Amino acid sequence: MPDLLLELFSEEIPARMQRRAAEDLKSLVTNALVEAGVTYEGAKAFSTPRRLALHIAGLTAGSKPTREERKGPRVGSPEKALEGFLRGAGLASIDEAQVVSDPKKGDFYVAVIEKPGRSTPDIVAEVMPGIIRGFPWPKSMRWGGGQLRWVRPLHSIVATFGPETEEPEVVPFEIDGIVSSNTTRGHRFLAPDAFEVRRLEDYADKLEKAKVVLDADRRKDIIVNDARNRAMALGLELVEDEGLLEEVAGLVEWPVVLVGSFDEAFLELPDEVIRLTIRANQKCFVMRDPATGRLSNRFVAVSNIVASDGGATIIAGNEKVIRARLSDARFFWETDLKAPLESRLPKLDSVVFHEKLGTQGARVNRLEALAREIAPLVGADVEKAARAARLAKADLPTQMVYEFPELQGQMGRTYADLQGEDASVARAIEEHYKPQGPSDAVPADPVAVAVALADKLDLLTGFWAIDEKPTGSKDPFALRRAALGVIRIVLENGLRLRLQDLLTILESTHQQFVEPHQSDYDRSVQWTEEDFRRNFPNYAFKVERQGGRLVEYIRAHQNNAKYFGYWRLTEDLLSFFADRLKVHLREQGARHDLIDAVFALEGQDDLLMVVRRVEALGAFLATEDGANLLAGTKRGANILRAEEKKDGVAISGAPHADHLAEPAEIALAAAIDTARSQIRDALSREDFAGAMTALAGLRAPVDRFFDDILVNAEDADLRLNRLRLLAEIREATREVADFSKIAG
Repeated sequence: MPDLLLELFSEEIPARMQRRAAEDLKSLVTNALVEAGVTYEGAKAFSTPRRLALHIAGLTAGSKPTREERKGPRVGSPEKALEGFLRGAGLASIDEAQVVSDPKKGDFYVAVIEKPGRSTPDIVAEVMPGIIRGFPWPKSMRWGGGQLRWVRPLHSIVATFGPETEEPEVVPFEIDGIVSSNTTRGHRFLAPDAFEVRRLEDYADKLEKAKVVLDADRRKDIIVNDARNRAMALGLELVEDEGLLEEVAGLVEWPVVLVGSFDEAFLELPDEVIRLTIRANQKCFVMRDPATGRLSNRFVAVSNIVASDGGATIIAGNEKVIRARLSDARFFWETDLKAPLESRLPKLDSVVFHEKLGTQGARVNRLEALAREIAPLVGADVEKAARAARLAKADLPTQMVYEFPELQGQMGRTYADLQGEDASVARAIEEHYKPQGPSDAVPADPVAVAVALADKLDLLTGFWAIDEKPTGSKDPFALRRAALGVIRIVLENGLRLRLQDLLTILESTHQQFVEPHQSDYDRSVQWTEEDFRRNFPNYAFKVERQGGRLVEYIRAHQNNAKYFGYWRLTEDLLSFFADRLKVHLREQGARHDLIDAVFALEGQDDLLMVVRRVEALGAFLATEDGANLLAGTKRGANILRAEEKKDGVAISGAPHADHLAEPAEIALAAAIDTARSQIRDALSREDFAGAMTALAGLRAPVDRFFDDILVNAEDADLRLNRLRLLAEIREATREVADFSKIAG
């Protein structure tokens, strides 16, 4: 079957755009072909600094003819309806439509749209100009007198089509004066002459001879393997950097690995400072001495040419720039060491954190207060946590962090260690930013945990208070990451924390930012406790535990609607945490329906207990007893739902012992009482496996009940009593989870 080869040859494409652009080219072309009725077996895109290429294998020679009958309006319909039908069907007049009779609907128009088959080259020639003109570059430019926009000036286009056994044809099209052909060029300096290509194998082979490695992943392999070998020959290890490797592979078409060095005196700088200086300024890799674990004074540069002097001039140029940049870094380092971290805190008072949330200095004050409150909950020393929170942002005004923002926290820890701060305090300064992604470790030291929680909860509550919440895919302040960070810190450290308790701690520090909700508050003043439970389901457990004190607290602040606004804020924030926990658990392999079943219960804000309950529920439902009990409860729920819908009244109340006539219903009533008592006892001990075992005791009585008992008996009292038994099953299982949310 025929193959298609495309190449768009231009000036140098920014490395960060190449990979995405190649995939965009593949999706745009293949989607256009499929839409036109052409199928294919496979497609692969390639990129180098000066070209995007696409190979599509196993294409059909053309599209098949199609015939479509499009139903239109009735005969005699208004003129506008007919015009819309003609326009959509591509007909010039209504006379071109057929009239079809339907015994029920009468006569109506039908347009028969026939499209002849077209050759694949014709389709490619038609779609490519539009794809090129509308290509989704993040940034593009025009050049000369043309109107085409491309990331960099586009020079030539290769487009060939044909089977392996024949000479491929050039697919002819033109855009802005650039005519497609079968001619391309190799390396800018090593092989600049033009040459003809046929199909992928011939194309890749000739590019290789012209000093261009077409596949970006192969260029990466060449770079990393050669660099490892050069390091090994020196008795060193390459410090690998996937992001830098991807970027460098996008800067060269013919990678040549070279090794240089710098003055050993610079090794007094922290390793990360050296690595970032060399990485940011020269796109070079560094090497490590395996004996000491510290960096060596050697680096790896990647050239795009084979130099006649073996690369000596290239290395000398890199060494000169690196020496100058490391000298700057040493100046920053020595300057920073002259002043203790705490002396830099006043500078934070003039650094705006957010226009509505004040300065970094004000935020540090909040973090210190929050860390004092959170420390006892996580087993941290209160004074150490407060000290760490106070110094957590003190490295932001340092010259080193100003030069390399990605070193925030890390430089703070380094300076704190050198200035004699407690080891836990220094560690917390660095680790309070963690985790910064799904692969990042969470802090484990209690002091670091306290400060990390304070930092993330302050961030979330602050932006919720000013109504800057994530929307859709937009999350400019990384609030989803902050919430997931809180969740991971709690779960991976096995912490027993209620989110509601944490948010209550934050109330006094964020009340000033909350917008009043006066109209909602005015209504709330008249609420009963039942109203409060309905509007604030996540607070219901506190009402039960503290005897309605929260309701009274609202009424005691009749002149301050901000209190109500804060409750609204925390309620919404709790829902956000619940959503993030669902995402986290799903990524860990938990069933989404089990998560929903547990979250449907009131007061589920102890993250660790939610996870353990979901795990226990999943294990129970995987057993025969669990599966059968689920089937029985769903059967009962369906009967209840039908009866409640019919009567418009929820079925509730305990069944009457006098109306329990059959052995099966007597046994079920007794089993429910026993199971409910055992479940509550197990849950009070947080023994979720025990609660599931108690639930399993219902399986046999429930099965027997449905086998022996007719629920909808003719006697009204008997029927109601049996329906109440089903409602008792529903309530007993709700002690553990809402079984109605579980699939199956």
